[in-house]
This record gives sequence, C-alpha cells and structure tokens, in this order.
Amino acid sequence: MADLTTDFLGIKSPNPFWLASAPPTDKEYNVRRAFEAGWGGVVWKTLGSEGPPVVNVNGPRYGAIWGADRRLLGLNNIELITDRDLFTNLEEITRVKKDYPDRALIVSIMVPCDEESWKAILPLVEETGADGIELNFGCPHGMAERGMGSAVGQVPEYIQMVTEWCKKYYSKPVIVKLTPNITDIRNPARAAFAGGADAVSLINTINSITSVNLDAMSPEPMIDGKGTHGGYCGPAVKPIAMNMVAEIARDPQTHGLPISGIGGVTTWRDAAEFMALGAGNVQVCTAAMTYGFKVVQEMISGLSQWMDEKGYTATSDFIGKAVPNVTDWQYLNLNYVTKAQISQDDCIKCGRCYAACEDTSHQAIAMSADRTFTVKDEECVACNLCVNVCPVENCITMVEMAQGAVDPRTGREVGDYANWTTHPNNPSANLAAE
Repeated sequence: MADLTTDFLGIKSPNPFWLASAPPTDKEYNVRRAFEAGWGGVVWKTLGSEGPPVVNVNGPRYGAIWGADRRLLGLNNIELITDRDLFTNLEEITRVKKDYPDRALIVSIMVPCDEESWKAILPLVEETGADGIELNFGCPHGMAERGMGSAVGQVPEYIQMVTEWCKKYYSKPVIVKLTPNITDIRNPARAAFAGGADAVSLINTINSITSVNLDAMSPEPMIDGKGTHGGYCGPAVKPIAMNMVAEIARDPQTHGLPISGIGGVTTWRDAAEFMALGAGNVQVCTAAMTYGFKVVQEMISGLSQWMDEKGYTATSDFIGKAVPNVTDWQYLNLNYVTKAQISQDDCIKCGRCYAACEDTSHQAIAMSADRTFTVKDEECVACNLCVNVCPVENCITMVEMAQGAVDPRTGREVGDYANWTTHPNNPSANLAAE
C-alpha cells in the first residue's frame, strides 16, 4: 500500500490533505471534527491582533456559480478573518494540537504592516505548540482596504519585510500565502524567498463579483441593497492556481522553495496534479464546504489506489515530476502532428463537433445526409476543439501522424521543420532577428 505520510517543512502529517484557512477551520469544534474525519492537517482561520474587534456582516456572505446540474463550480465570499477573540482562538489551538500531535496545525495570521504588531502576536502563537504559521497576504476584500491581506501581497517589498520580521521573532516554519491578484506571481514568491520564507502557499482567492441581482441592481451577495467584491474559489479557479504553482516551481530564482497548493482541489486527481506540478501538499476549502469533512476519505483512498497502480510508494515519488515538462510556447515541437479521428461506434450523431468546427474553427468535419460525421484531414489543424465539445468521452481522439508521412493540410512531411530554433514562425527567432 502506498504511504501517504507527508513531510512538509519537517511537519509530518498522515496524508497531504490539509484544510485551508477559512470558515471550516474557525474553531476547535470544527477542527476536531476534521481530524476525526481524516484530514492530515489544518490551517487555522486567520487570527488578527488585539484591538478593535473584527465585525462580519450578518447577511449573506457567499455568492456562487453553478454548472447546468447545479454543481457548485465557484464560490465568492465576503467574510473577513476570524471575529472570535484572539485568546479564545489561542487556547483552542493549544488544546487541539496537544490532542492531535500527529496532525499538522498551522496558524494563519494577519496583522497591521508594522513590526511591533508582528512582534506582539508571534510569541503568543508560538506558545500554542502549533507547527508553523501562514502569513495571509492574499485576502482581497475587507482587510485589504485596511492595508492588510492582498494590499501587502501585491507589494513584493512589503512581503520581504514582513517575512523577515516573522523569521526574526518566530522559530518555526513560516509559510507565505500569496495573492493571485497580481500580474506575475513569481515576483511575490521571489520576495518571500528573499525574506527567508520556508514555503509559499497559493493561491488565495481571486477578486470577483459572481452575479448581479437584476431586480435590485446590486451585486450578490447583497447586504441591505448593496454588494461588494469578494474572494472567488472552488473548482473554477484550479487552472489559474495550477499555472501559478508551476510558474514558481520552475522559476530558477525560487528553486527549491516548497509550495503548498491551493485552489479548487476537489478530488484525489486534483491533488495529484498540483503535486506533480511541484506542490508538496494541498489545501482544501470549497470541497469541504460543499460535501462535508468526510470528502477527504475519498481523496485518501483515490490517491492511494492511483499511487499503487503507478508503483509510487510515497508522495515524494511524484511531487514535481511534471515540472520539467512545463515549458514556454516557443519550445513546443512543431514536428509533432496529430489529426482528429471520430469513432463511428461511439458517435451519438449530436452534431456538436460539426457545429463547433464549421462555425468557429477550421471547417474540418464533414456531415453526410444521414448525419455521419468524418474528419477532413486536409483541413484539420489538430486544435482538438471537437474533442472538448463532444459529450461522449473518447469518441473523438487525436491520433499522431508517423514521422515522414505527408500532412495533407500543408503538403509537408511530418518532421520537416528541421531547425525550429531558427524557423521564421518561432517568436524567439523573430525577436532575435529584430
């Protein structure tokens, strides 16, 4: 059986599935239930400093995007950091860590961007016995307006500065949680690395408005006739999150910086994909809020079975394995040629492939009088749009053409681009020539 035990920054947990800092980790009751359900770790919902209490809205806090089957694809929230007393949280963290020493327990923190505020809270957190801290530099709403959250995460100099303070006043691992609301995710990651961060976690939520109430003419969720932007998460953000994780994993300037992957992890496969792109573990929120804490049991069994099938005995066997295959467009192989192929046995004659290709692509699918659909090889550019719109899995596949075969579309032999590095279609070659 595959061993799912994960060692992240020297913090061991029985599996790589951690709950992210969010409503599910806001109190002792929730976290105990999560650990009993099987979660390998939690990041406690973000703590603030002593002072004026955080006050959340008493109306709707979530907006949503659903698929056609009412499946939740994205969740927008306008909830702030914990509105519970700091010392109540610290007492609960202490008790939970004592009772579950084999589980990872990380404390998320967000305080004003001055050294004294961090100096004051860090010893209090260290006394709880928690395994580490996560700096919330990502929250895009509410706290950002107060100069915290993404307001810090969008300024690399601030990230480095605060990270240095934390390394100065705290002896355990420091994880920096990054905001996706930025042009190039590598810059804040480099700043965290320069500040001595032990790891980064990403992504935090994406600034968003999910819907507008067209009767009240207000964004949802609506509070007394008005709405605001919030943080978007869930399955819909996974592609954005994975790209940002991969960008950091393959950046020479952050080489070796551990990553905790966050963003739309719903199944074991999602987790495996993040980990293949360089994440040492994953954090989950929306899936737990949608299906409950026991969803982790499916993740554990699924990942374990897949690892057994692949011959992986430990998660370290495949973490980062896909990173060398993530490259820039200019390095893709133009000598690789495929064509679409439609299985007539599987085709249900719905015509989606024909409509999509005829109207919006390359007119490479023919339709006969009896609604038989075939591919015109001489027109097919292998874009695979037809594969993606077909409702029958594996009905349309992309078949590789053999080296030396003549591509009917171009008249060239497959493999005819002998020197791609100087080919006129290569953007790098064009830039070099200019």
